[in-house]
Amino acid sequence: MKDQRPEISPLFLSQFEVDEAVPFQRHLNRLEVEIGKEDYSQLQRVELLDTPPGEDAFAAMVEITDRLLKTTQNNYNRELLKRLQARIYLDPVHYSIYYRLPDRCLRFVATWRQAVLQRFFARVPTEDSGWQLCGQALPEFEGRYLPDAAGGVLLLRHLQDDSRQLRPLITASHGPYDPHTLEVTLYFLRTGKGGSAIINLGFAGREPLTDENVAQLESWGVPLNPSNIDIIYPYVDEHGHPYCYKLEEGLPSFVAKLELELPDLVIDIHGCVGTFSDDRRVVVGLGGLPPYRSPDDIGVFLKEEDVLFLQPNNAVREGLNLIRDLSTEMYVQFCAGTHLCYNFALLGGMQLLGFQVDPKTDIDSLIDGEERTFLPKEDLRWIPGAGANALQRIAAHKLNPHTQCLHVEIPTAIRRKMVLKLRSLEIESSLDASGL
Repeated sequence: MKDQRPEISPLFLSQFEVDEAVPFQRHLNRLEVEIGKEDYSQLQRVELLDTPPGEDAFAAMVEITDRLLKTTQNNYNRELLKRLQARIYLDPVHYSIYYRLPDRCLRFVATWRQAVLQRFFARVPTEDSGWQLCGQALPEFEGRYLPDAAGGVLLLRHLQDDSRQLRPLITASHGPYDPHTLEVTLYFLRTGKGGSAIINLGFAGREPLTDENVAQLESWGVPLNPSNIDIIYPYVDEHGHPYCYKLEEGLPSFVAKLELELPDLVIDIHGCVGTFSDDRRVVVGLGGLPPYRSPDDIGVFLKEEDVLFLQPNNAVREGLNLIRDLSTEMYVQFCAGTHLCYNFALLGGMQLLGFQVDPKTDIDSLIDGEERTFLPKEDLRWIPGAGANALQRIAAHKLNPHTQCLHVEIPTAIRRKMVLKLRSLEIESSLDASGL
């Protein structure tokens, strides 16, 4: 009989053991939380309920206890919940998690998701909202909330058909996990760099607990290890399929909901931590897994001894020019085979200058036990191994063979800067609207 255990991508696997004497030592997300100082404080809130839901309320939810205990990589958390006799429920309508213990009940609330929905709809919709004007949240655009079992998706599109058909599609596949990618997306839309967007509002089981949440849980006698929250919001759906790929694999259905032909350019926005705290180098991936990309697929390729030159084609050049607003330092990376990859620096005239990379010998991990690769000689993050990017390119190619998908990794310092730039645009728009 075929093994029915959920299959989790190796990209998201990191087996580790927690010392019960020091349960709050972080094993995963160390780069983001301890080194990059990413701000996850708005991600979720944990509450100790005075009055737990009744039996009818729990019956309307989905019990995910077995799913979480089966798939978590954190044995400490697994054994802790068994000792506590916890039963765990997902309220898919409101996207809350309930920890039902024999003597008390906890609730995890997805506060970031709530704030985003209130920002665009002045409420938290529980079903398909239909298309509604965004108003001051995003002038000249309309938005739509699509529910699913993993937090739902926010669609945005320009009111003018020509603008949304001709401008790039922006995707923010890991909205909660990559802080401020929503703000980068909105900045791109406000400044004409995109005509439509697809934004994931759900978790993928990788988002870490904040120190504040951990302290509250400890005080209530539920000392979860903070490394990830695969023991709260699961990695996989009821069929064992990873949630983290829902935007990439579901691209055709979302494009259909947007009612557009897929543009020739898709800009897929992600957040990363650089190799030092103020790293402002943006890295653009053009594919690292099959189907591989050769340099000739991307533009005119020349080689002089060990120096490589690449003049990108129109679509790639347009994309690089659009995201040049993020940083003056940009790099392009992709693979033509298992051992044949490339790293290019973007020059002022939109030319690319670079060299070959063999991932087996030329890259290393920034931190033990985590897949956070970089080029040691250049002290630069290495990103082409992302499987989701390959899935997106495959799905996009079926809709439009000419589409170029740019996987854009934006370091923490740049994303924080973009938040300020967006706020400035919003204030300016508000003043114009009020006639001041």
